[in-house]
This record gives sequence, C-alpha cells and structure tokens, in this order.
Amino acid sequence: MKNIFDLKETNAVINRINKLKPDTQPLWGKMSVDQMLAHCNVTYEMAYEDKHPKPNGFTKFMLKLFVKNTVVGDKPYKKNSRTAPQFLVTDTKNYVQEKARLTDYLVKTQKLGADYFDGKESHSFGKLTKTEWNNMFYKHLDHHLSQFGV
Repeated sequence: MKNIFDLKETNAVINRINKLKPDTQPLWGKMSVDQMLAHCNVTYEMAYEDKHPKPNGFTKFMLKLFVKNTVVGDKPYKKNSRTAPQFLVTDTKNYVQEKARLTDYLVKTQKLGADYFDGKESHSFGKLTKTEWNNMFYKHLDHHLSQFGV
C-alpha cells in the first residue's frame, strides 16, 4: 500500500485528481465525477469535522466486527462494492468545490503526518494505527480514482 502521508504520494494522488474533468465518465458504477469527489470527502469529514453522527455502541461494535478489516486492510476494494449510507451521494455537487476540498484534505493529512493519526479514534472503528489510517485513506482514493480512469 502506498503511503498517503508521504509528500511524494500525496502529490501523486493530487496529480491524479487534477487529471479529472467535470465530464469524466466512470469505468464502472453509478456516480458522476462530482459525486465521487464528494463521496471521497466524507472520509475526511469524518476525520476532521463533526458533521456526521457517530454510530451508537452496538452499531460501532458491528462495524468493527464486520467492516473494519475490509476498510483498513491492504486488500483492494472490489468494483461496485456496497457503501455505508453516510457515503451515498445521489445529488449533483459542485465539481470545483468538491475537488478543492479533497485536495485541501489531502494536503492537511500529509502535513499532520502519520504520527498524528497513530492511535487516533476513527469515526466508526475506534482507535486505528497509522497504517490502518493510511490504508483507509489511500485505498479508498485509489479505488475511486481508478474508477474514473486516473
């Protein structure tokens, strides 16, 4: 797994994002490019903002038991995988704003560095290691950027 906390890798991901256009079509799936960018921003909203309700104790337990390893492990996501309800984006979004937000989140994440995230509580899975945070951040972005051919 590439290291999203490494400046070189962050820049490589940003370069991939910059290859997108407002009319870029997906190779699979139903999201438009603006929806995909907004969808990718949800991960960072959960890490940095108090925008999404946290799951209750039982739901968090179930997420840790059945979903966590898929999200934070190093095995790539399958095409057309199901997504959590908080990540569903069905309305039209502002492409320019979503792209800028995602880029800003990436820069912020890289500057904070891996040690900032080591042992940090995640929104849905409890405390994660820096490797788990990296896998969650990088794998999700790589999956969706590949979905749009960049």
